[in-house]
Amino acid sequence: MKLALYQPDIAQNFGTSLRTAACLGVDVEIIEPCGFPLDDRKIRRAGMDYIEHVKYTRHNSWEKFVSFTEENSHRIILLSSKATKSYTEFTYQENDVLMVGRESAGVPDEVAAYCRHQITIPMQPGMRSLNVAVSAAIVLGEALRQINL
Repeated sequence: MKLALYQPDIAQNFGTSLRTAACLGVDVEIIEPCGFPLDDRKIRRAGMDYIEHVKYTRHNSWEKFVSFTEENSHRIILLSSKATKSYTEFTYQENDVLMVGRESAGVPDEVAAYCRHQITIPMQPGMRSLNVAVSAAIVLGEALRQINL
């Protein structure tokens, strides 16, 4: 199980996602460019003392990330407020990559179109979306529960 961050644009959410991944034992795939300067110093700062406990890989484009997933037979599962299938009704597999979009804009239409599997977290009427780091944690919890990791 992996967590992919598509062009994250809020450093604090990026850090929260790294810490969540470290605590849950999942790798992180960072799809650049990010909306903030990202260097090793900033990654260490965002991840605090958890950074040495999380494996992360930086992909400098969507295309490079797609190549990585195809070469390693990963399924990309897009978390989207526009999806219709609830995250609790989806069957997860160990080789899945759960992907969240940018906080400010989600993912472009062409990226969403590529993702055959899209899930959502049901919310109360009138609510737009949850924070991406919170969404990732909720769905990771369910996915890991299902695959018993």
